[in-house]
Amino acid sequence: MKRVTGQTIVVGDNIDTDQIYPGRFLAITDPKEIGSHCLCGVDESIAASFPKGGIVVAGRNFGCGSSREHAPIALLNMGASAVLADSFARIFFRNSINLGLLPVICKGIRDHVTPGQTVTIDLDEGFVTIEETGEKLPCEKLGDQAMMILEAGGIKPLMRSRFKKA
Repeated sequence: MKRVTGQTIVVGDNIDTDQIYPGRFLAITDPKEIGSHCLCGVDESIAASFPKGGIVVAGRNFGCGSSREHAPIALLNMGASAVLADSFARIFFRNSINLGLLPVICKGIRDHVTPGQTVTIDLDEGFVTIEETGEKLPCEKLGDQAMMILEAGGIKPLMRSRFKKA
């Protein structure tokens, strides 16, 4: 997971967990159906047209609101490979890592990307490249522990593999 490339959608600032996955859908357990309602609090059509492996680009404070784990679960099941944002709510950031969704802080990214562009996140070098323009933007690197969790697919798969070895 050292490099992630995907087509983008762009959303605004302060996208809260109820916009990512509205509470009225919390009783749903089928992962595909969960993904089909993702970001419907922003725009009802996003999930239906979201590109597989796509990357959500956001402004400040993405994932604010409740500590709802359904938000990163919905993003993953919609097909998102990563979320790039100016900043994240702390609990959303941690939940994303633990559930296997890559959150990357890239200051000002939303001002440089338009919907449908392709970006590549280089986790080793700490850059996001907008493929259409070649523009490179610095992003914050994740720590070794976060990368280990993400590379395992989340905290549960990581722990399962550790217990299996033991």
